Amino acid sequence: MERQVSNNKPYIIGIAGGSGSGKTFFLKCFLQHFTADEVCLVSQDDYYIPVAHNMTAEENKLYNFDLPRTIDSKHFHDDIISLMNYETVLKQEYTFNNPTAVPKTLEIKPAPILIVEGLFILHFKDIAEKLNLKIFLETDEDVALKRRLKRDLEERGYSNDDVMYKWHNHVVPAYKEYLLPYRETCDKIVVNNTQIADDIIKITDDISAELRHKLFNE
Repeated sequence: MERQVSNNKPYIIGIAGGSGSGKTFFLKCFLQHFTADEVCLVSQDDYYIPVAHNMTAEENKLYNFDLPRTIDSKHFHDDIISLMNYETVLKQEYTFNNPTAVPKTLEIKPAPILIVEGLFILHFKDIAEKLNLKIFLETDEDVALKRRLKRDLEERGYSNDDVMYKWHNHVVPAYKEYLLPYRETCDKIVVNNTQIADDIIKITDDISAELRHKLFNE
C-alpha cells in the first residue's frame, strides 16, 4: 500500500522490472514530466561490484550478475539515505564490464521526488521499506527476451550464445526468485508488452499527473 511522505523527506518511487521490461523507456517518459529540480534518479545498475578486470571472457560468460550479492547494496542504501537527507551524491558509473570504457562520475542532486529503480529494490528490505510508491513493470517472457537480445547484441557486443546462456541460467531464475514474489506488494502494475510508445507515454502521463497533484497541488 502506498505510504505517505513525512518529515519533509523526498517522496520515493520504486520502479522494479526484470530485464527487457522496458524500464529505460518508462523512466525516460516519466522523467519528462518533471524538471531536474523536482526529481532525481538512482539506479541499481550503478552499484554492481566491479569484477571484469579479474575475469577471462569465458569466466565473464559464466559469471552470474543476476544475484543480489553482485550489488554493493550497502553503498546503494547509503546513497539513498544521503539523497533522503538532501545531500548530493557522487557516484562512478558502472560500465557493464567494458574494460576499455572510461566511467563518468555521476552527480546526483537531491530533489522532492526520488526515483529508485532496479531488479532487486524490493528484495533489499532496507530499501523497499523506504519506498512510498512501488511500480512493477511486467512483460511477457518472449517479449522481454527479444528486447534483451536487441540490447546485448547491438549495444553491448555479446554473442547470441552468451545472451541465451545468461537468459536461461541467470536472468529468468533471478526474476522468478528475487522480483516476481513481490509483485502483489506493489501499488501499480504496468503491463508493458507493446512496442507502441504511445501506450507507455499515456501510462506515465497518468501517474505523473497524480503525483503532481499530490505533491505540488497542481
